[in-house]
Amino acid sequence: MPLKVGVVGVGHLGKVHARIYGELPDAELVGICDRSGLKKEIADNLRIPFYTDYRELLGKIDAVSIATPTSTHYEIAKEFLKAGVHTLIEKPVTLRLEEADELIEISRKKNCALQVGHLERHNPGFKRIEEIANNIRFFEIHRLGPFNPRINDCGVVLDLMIHDLDIVQNLVKSKVASFDAVGIPVLTPFEDIANVRIKFENNAVANLTASRLTPEKQRKIRIFQEDAYISLDYEAQSYKIFRKKGSAITQEKIEMEKKEPLKEEIQFFLSSIASGKGLGKPDQAARDALAFALEIVAAIKKIKLPELILPNTNRSP
Repeated sequence: MPLKVGVVGVGHLGKVHARIYGELPDAELVGICDRSGLKKEIADNLRIPFYTDYRELLGKIDAVSIATPTSTHYEIAKEFLKAGVHTLIEKPVTLRLEEADELIEISRKKNCALQVGHLERHNPGFKRIEEIANNIRFFEIHRLGPFNPRINDCGVVLDLMIHDLDIVQNLVKSKVASFDAVGIPVLTPFEDIANVRIKFENNAVANLTASRLTPEKQRKIRIFQEDAYISLDYEAQSYKIFRKKGSAITQEKIEMEKKEPLKEEIQFFLSSIASGKGLGKPDQAARDALAFALEIVAAIKKIKLPELILPNTNRSP
């Protein structure tokens, strides 16, 4: 039997969740919810009920996607998990670590799946990188893009960089020894551009830059390891591998079957429920990525940037 599913928050990303659930044979989309009644048109096009209060979905669904502003994740997810509803939350899971820990505890008690939308885990390019990455020594990562006024409750570390913190921790599998971070607010009260350099206990180093002030979107990771240099473009879903063979450097450029990462993510969520593998096993890696992201944000806030001194235009020559 297909799982009965709902979507809470059908803005830019939530409406894609709704569209994908409507396409999958192992899911039955039974309703969507958004505080804005203007989004009813999306439900009408999908020929499903529309709600403005997410609580109206309780008792009607087995699983839910939550794609609302991050500041609302905890309150909404808590209601669904307590009701025994399997829950997929867009990243970051919450804004506070204690809230994430509480959701994890509830999901265990209720034997529910709790998955967080770290999209790059399901990118075909990254899946290939996981297979060939070995003893990584250095990462260079850029996640850049234009400003989006929709994101107004957190900075670029929780908005964008958290994807790469999740990926790096997954690949290195070593504890963080130290890190240095800097970030600058430009268009919001939060950091809109940030850089962090991380050193791990196994001596691997990662240099991450995230910006939401860049005109062109860029999602790239470069990996240096003992036997190869690997370059992955998440957007293009393509990668290159450079290897040393004797005294020469060889290059492999491999084109792979392109897939929709969000669809892969949702299918993983549904299959983890159907197979039972995800039940009562919440996304601990997402919690750990949040914990590290919050440490970075705290470090950025402690840095006092020099005051900009403007010339005195009233002074006589």
